[in-house]
Amino acid sequence: MTPFRNKVLQNLPPATIDRLHLKPVELPVEREIEFPGNVIHNIFFIEDGLGSMTATFRDGFQVEVGLFGYESVIGISALMGTRRSLNRIFMQMPGRGYMATMEAAQAEFDRAGDFQRLALRYVQAQLTQATQSAACNARHDVEQRLARWLLLCADRVQKSTFNISQQFLADMLGVTRPSVSEIAGELRKDGLIEYKRSEVRIPSIEALEKKACECYLTLKEHLGNFLEYDSGFVI
Repeated sequence: MTPFRNKVLQNLPPATIDRLHLKPVELPVEREIEFPGNVIHNIFFIEDGLGSMTATFRDGFQVEVGLFGYESVIGISALMGTRRSLNRIFMQMPGRGYMATMEAAQAEFDRAGDFQRLALRYVQAQLTQATQSAACNARHDVEQRLARWLLLCADRVQKSTFNISQQFLADMLGVTRPSVSEIAGELRKDGLIEYKRSEVRIPSIEALEKKACECYLTLKEHLGNFLEYDSGFVI
């Protein structure tokens, strides 16, 4: 039985795990893992908690473009040549995971074995997340996007109750804090969420799904099942 919760680590053979020389790491809230322009020295496999990737503008405004949960490998873009991060990645919810140096990860990736295969599948899932989120932000209203985002958070941490501040929500959705307060109030009034002192509880996942836009199910499918996709080639 595998000792890992991370989906990628669960599917790697023991020899590959040994060559990665994993080190356990605590990931407290607001722990910054990547910052625009900084060299990516390590990759991280999240076991618990929630990480967020944002695009940051010159005036400091940021919008979320990706989420990282127990399925994630953070820093994997460096294995494809991006040595300096293009985005900010930080922990929104505290957790833990494992870290490998970029040297160890690159050496294993270059072996063109299981790690490379799973890493590329995860990259595809991340690309889907980024493109779907961009389309969602342009097409759907804030209430639908908030419902989608809360559901994705619940999926990533595998809990229906978690802590998140209104300011975090505003930053992630690219709106003002008063807007988030108003929309969250509507969801609460409809009985779709309970929200008190930064703690969010989703009484019924199914009910909130009906409020969310179609993007939620698309993202849920890709992030939850990326290891099951085939190559697309017909033999």
